[in-house]
Amino acid sequence: MKILVIADKESKSLWDFYEPGKLEGIDLIISCGDLDPRYLSFLVTMANIPLLYVHGNHDDKYEDIPPDGCVCIEDKIYVHEGVRIMGLGGSLRYKVGTHQYEQKEMRSRVKKMWFQFWKHKGVDIMVTHAPAWKIGDGEDRTHQGFEVFVELLEKYSPRYFLHGHVHTNYGRKYKRISSYKETLIINGYETYLFEYETEYEKQMKKEKEQK
Repeated sequence: MKILVIADKESKSLWDFYEPGKLEGIDLIISCGDLDPRYLSFLVTMANIPLLYVHGNHDDKYEDIPPDGCVCIEDKIYVHEGVRIMGLGGSLRYKVGTHQYEQKEMRSRVKKMWFQFWKHKGVDIMVTHAPAWKIGDGEDRTHQGFEVFVELLEKYSPRYFLHGHVHTNYGRKYKRISSYKETLIINGYETYLFEYETEYEKQMKKEKEQK
C-alpha cells in the first residue's frame, strides 16, 4: 500500500502545476495538518482515493471550509484495509486559539480513547500534527511535542508515526526520518511517499517466494 503523507505546505507540483497521472499508484493520502482545505478537496478529487486528515494549529478555517470528500480522524482509530490508523491533531498551546492543547489536555484526549485502543488492540499508524516530546520537536514552546505521544509509542509500538509542524527551514532540528524503538517516524512536511506492507501483501509475497 503506497501512502502519501502531506503537511504544512501545499505542493505546487500537486496543485498549481498538477498534471494527470501524478497521483497514480497511490492508495491512501494522509494529511498531518496546516493545509488549505481546498487543497485536500482537490487531491481527493484528482486521486479518487481516501484522504484522512487531522487538524494543524492553523486549521481554524476548516470549520467554515471543510475539506470535501475527506475523512477527519481526530480522536479516532480508523481502519483502512486492515491497517489501524489513529489521529490526534493540534499543537501545544502557545496562544489563544483552537486546535491547541496543554500537555494535560492532550493526555485527556488520549485517555478518552481507551476503549478504541482496547477494541482495536493497538494501532499501526499514529497520525498527529505535533511531534512527540524530545523526538524531532523544537526547543521553543510553539514547536515542542507532546509527552503522551511518547507514552503511546512505548505502549503500542506502532509501525509508523506520521506528524508535521516542524518545517524544513527550522534548521538542524528538522528530521525527515527518525525512529523511536520499533517505530519509524516520518515528518510529512509538504509531501512524503512511503510503502506500507499490509498483512495481506506480506502473505502474498511469502507465497510467491515459496513457489
